[in-house]
Amino acid sequence: MVDHDVEGFAAAPAFSFKQAISAMVQRGASDLLLKVGRPPSIRLNGELTSLNTQALRPEDLKTLAEQIMTPRQIKEFAERKEADFAIGVPGVGRFRTNIYQQRGTLAFALRSIPYEVKTIHELHLPEVLEEISLKPRGLVLVTGVTGSGKSTALAAMINHINRHRRVNMITIEDPIEFLHRDAMSNISQREVGSDTLSFGSALRHVLRQDPDVILIGEIRDSETLDTALKAADTGHLVFSTLHTTDASQTINRVLSFYPPHQHLEIRSMLSTALGAVVSLRLVPRADGKGRVPAAEILINTAAVADNIRDVQTALNIPDLIAEGSMSYRMQTFDQSLMGWYKQGTISYESAVFFSSNPSEFSLRASGIHSASDQTMSGMSNLMGGEISES
Repeated sequence: MVDHDVEGFAAAPAFSFKQAISAMVQRGASDLLLKVGRPPSIRLNGELTSLNTQALRPEDLKTLAEQIMTPRQIKEFAERKEADFAIGVPGVGRFRTNIYQQRGTLAFALRSIPYEVKTIHELHLPEVLEEISLKPRGLVLVTGVTGSGKSTALAAMINHINRHRRVNMITIEDPIEFLHRDAMSNISQREVGSDTLSFGSALRHVLRQDPDVILIGEIRDSETLDTALKAADTGHLVFSTLHTTDASQTINRVLSFYPPHQHLEIRSMLSTALGAVVSLRLVPRADGKGRVPAAEILINTAAVADNIRDVQTALNIPDLIAEGSMSYRMQTFDQSLMGWYKQGTISYESAVFFSSNPSEFSLRASGIHSASDQTMSGMSNLMGGEISES
């Protein structure tokens, strides 16, 4: 016998975590959101949509927490009211998971992590990231807002090193997301809570573990940043992430970790330790089939280092990126967007919406170039040869 609601229609099915997570993967969604009082929601191409199931009840999410969390994670959540961890669902996939409390009830945010790490080329990222990955030393920061592809891009760069260099890599993550298997490199992945007590504890000992390459999941405080800068300055290649929107904001954010009287010293260290800043924004495709990455790339050239070091001169990063586009394959967000737009991959509306300078971008798109925009046509040609479409 089929239950019916008061209007005579078949009721939506009850919550099944396996079915919800499977629907997320099958539809190519990036996230699954679970909250009491509404059906499960998935984020597809950046937009939220609800699954056709009943609204979640408190007992649904309490049961789920008991099923997927370890005793240590349950204890951490009881103390902090939130916890991060990764889970594997047999036959479905691997997921980065955050549990938190809202209005006295549990809520989950799960992000899909592919089992196979995609290459830089498969992700349609600029080929210059392959060169950046193979730098012998320096600090490489991958930045962007939440959900902009930072972790995926980092995994692709680590994968590129793994396939091309015989080095020892140590990663410190919270939690471990992408699983890397040794190829040419030796990779040790350490998860905070399981393999080390804290980021700080792991970082205090990482330089004694004979690393050539270090991946720090995220720079959260000055202690982490200190270690990253010192490791890069002493000949290691260090990767990490920051929640900043572009290269200029990234450098200012690094400086903001320190009091003003230390800025001269930090500017000097950053000017020598920085390798590159890669900032990402995911833009919807014009055909509606997913998103593509717009990428701003800053490489620490002599001119960039001088600008960072000179406290008397204001940071002029966008102009330095544009000027270095042909020689060093740097690019601003607007140059990246122009390349995608001219290929027909993204719409004009999306390009303008995600651009750093919408009015200037509109002029460029209409064929009117400002005096400071002498690299755009050359950059568009360069990008057209570098970025492949799916």
